[in-house]
Amino acid sequence: MEHEFEAILKAIGEDPTREGLQKTPKRASEAMTFLTSGYTQNLDDIVNGALFPADTNGMVLVKDIECYSLCEHHLLPFVGKVHVAYIPDKKVIGLSKIPRIVDMFARRLQVQERLGEQICEALESVLKPKGIGVVMEASHFCMMMRGVEKQHSVAVTSHVKGLFKEDARTRQEFLELIRTK
Repeated sequence: MEHEFEAILKAIGEDPTREGLQKTPKRASEAMTFLTSGYTQNLDDIVNGALFPADTNGMVLVKDIECYSLCEHHLLPFVGKVHVAYIPDKKVIGLSKIPRIVDMFARRLQVQERLGEQICEALESVLKPKGIGVVMEASHFCMMMRGVEKQHSVAVTSHVKGLFKEDARTRQEFLELIRTK
């Protein structure tokens, strides 16, 4: 990938041999490899058996999960937070696994709408909960730095299944919980 980044530098009129850019192709290649490392991860390895029996019907919520991804249309970042909740059905997942699942999908070329759906589907497949909800709020650099150039806009997406979709009270509880500080 280093050669490709060197070619990009030349294509924009830069000299990749100048002092400040000599190591940029290598650094850019390493950064892109990290930012797209989700392609080399899989759900089973992330969860790693961290499912535990539980006799609870209470909502489990992990909110304000920091999220950084690259827009597949412009290769520019979008950043924000993800809120994930589920109602267990006989098992719970280790809490740290939820942000790891978010990162696995975020570290791929993405659109926000698909990212939220992938997180929801992955947790549903692993946990088979009574319900699940995922809300994501993000600012997109493709809207901030170019195009419409709106620095303060935020895109919000939601994905709900089971009780979160069928029961308005469950959905309302979830939405109220993610608004509290």
